[in-house]
Amino acid sequence: MNVKILETATKSEIKSQIYLVTKNKSKLPSLNEGWRFNFSKHSKTKDYETYILTTDKTPEIIEGCLIIDTKSPHQVYMAFVEVAPHNRGDKKRYERVAGCLIAFACRQSFINDKEGYLAFDVLEEKKVNETKLMTLYSKKYNAVRLDTSTTMIILPEGSEKLINEFLN
Repeated sequence: MNVKILETATKSEIKSQIYLVTKNKSKLPSLNEGWRFNFSKHSKTKDYETYILTTDKTPEIIEGCLIIDTKSPHQVYMAFVEVAPHNRGDKKRYERVAGCLIAFACRQSFINDKEGYLAFDVLEEKKVNETKLMTLYSKKYNAVRLDTSTTMIILPEGSEKLINEFLN
């Protein structure tokens, strides 16, 4: 799928792609490269689909990675989503990477007859970081927390907003 991310230095839109990684086709990000998750390991889980976002400018560099489970009965489950280490913080290279990946997961929910529901869990070592991340997901990506759990859901209306903002 074609998307556009924003180069922070120039504020220009960069043509990019989100595509499915077939088994053993691409080298996936790992902890050794500064990522928080070992995508190579997690992508092997049964029923998980792994997607990466790369730019047309530098297709060999992974800007973000997403693992979803489309087989859960009521919604697509976003198991892992992460932007590349160089896309975090004040000196990040690109913006909109996470938004594009999350919107793509929402789109997959509509495609897979889950009516636009996207579920995920926010698990951090420190409770304060968990709360900050949940707040970010609520404000920026329309997510709603389920009771006092670590589970969050993006409802169909929120999914549509994200798709319109990040994929069109």
